[in-house]
Amino acid sequence: MIHDQKIAFETARYLLQINAIKLNPKNPFQWASGWKSPIYCDNRIALSFPEVRNHLCDQLVDQAREIYGEKFVIAGVATGAIGIGVLVANAMGLPFLYVRPQPKSHGRKNQIEGQLDIGAKVLVIEDLISTGKSSLGAVRVLQDAGAEVLGMLALFTYNFEISNQNFSKAAVPLNTLSDYEHLIKEAVSSDYIEQEDMELLRSWRSNPTKWNTDQ
Repeated sequence: MIHDQKIAFETARYLLQINAIKLNPKNPFQWASGWKSPIYCDNRIALSFPEVRNHLCDQLVDQAREIYGEKFVIAGVATGAIGIGVLVANAMGLPFLYVRPQPKSHGRKNQIEGQLDIGAKVLVIEDLISTGKSSLGAVRVLQDAGAEVLGMLALFTYNFEISNQNFSKAAVPLNTLSDYEHLIKEAVSSDYIEQEDMELLRSWRSNPTKWNTDQ
């Protein structure tokens, strides 16, 4: 869910300006899943730009306070959301931890890095939502450890229907600073892409598993 339309466009503009989100409909990227895609998101690059990372942090902090208050633990999903999660936790004066995709294979074999008390209220920070599978996997790890997960805040979502279904089924509220629809509108208005590319980008999101498979 987009919490603020103005912030959604501002966030998309920032991410486009620093090339954190790359759009290339004519020469698609290939994701690790095997999907071919006209878009590639690397929101972690925002950490290298103080103005952008401060904007993202400020907006996440504002939404966290408005929606959830100020008494909880911040959990970042490794590895993409560790940096922005630390910034948010620091700005709010809150504890921070992060969740690995898998437990470590050595040492204490932790999957949760940081202090987590049973019954603690946790707000999860994520950088990017595609299907939601890995993000919700982190939520389950926290819940299995005895945490009460309040919800998730993310920088960007593709807004796939499967993602919406997954979050609904898991009963995990999701709010994001920006999404795919705001991104492509901003990309057109700022001349980042041509108007004719917009429909192609929309057609990909409607059926990403089948898009461009015979090219």
